[in-house]
Amino acid sequence: MSGAGVKPWAGEVVSIHVAAEGSAPMEPRREVTAVPGRGLEGDRYHAGVGTYSRKMEPAREVTLVETEALDALEREYGYRLAPGASRRNIETRGVPLNHLVGREFRVGAARLRGIRLCEPCSHLAALTDARAHKGLVHRGGLRAQVLEGGAIRVGDALEVVG
Repeated sequence: MSGAGVKPWAGEVVSIHVAAEGSAPMEPRREVTAVPGRGLEGDRYHAGVGTYSRKMEPAREVTLVETEALDALEREYGYRLAPGASRRNIETRGVPLNHLVGREFRVGAARLRGIRLCEPCSHLAALTDARAHKGLVHRGGLRAQVLEGGAIRVGDALEVVG
């Protein structure tokens, strides 16, 4: 049996969150617009007021995290992060994000490229519990660059390109 035409992964957007400025609470959105070189409209990095905006780079445009990783955090460490509490922009289901480093993928109408893993930072540790930090090492999500802009909505597909 040939694998021709079979997509390696197909997932979906479960939730979307943005913060108006660095350290501000993450706010849920049903839809956002991804903009190349800027990130997500309404988010701190798009506006240039994120904690690390002085070091703006493609890897800061969009962050994603798997709901499966958040479920594992609760199962293995007894710690539950509410939607958006991971400080990631997009929560997904059905795609192993670690495997998208260096790969292009579509999320809704936008095309992104996985740049590197999004390991838990000291800011997340300060907002949560040591269990959250420890439980998300190597599964804290993915940093991505926007290659082609477009709308991203809750329920949209996430598919690898090529």
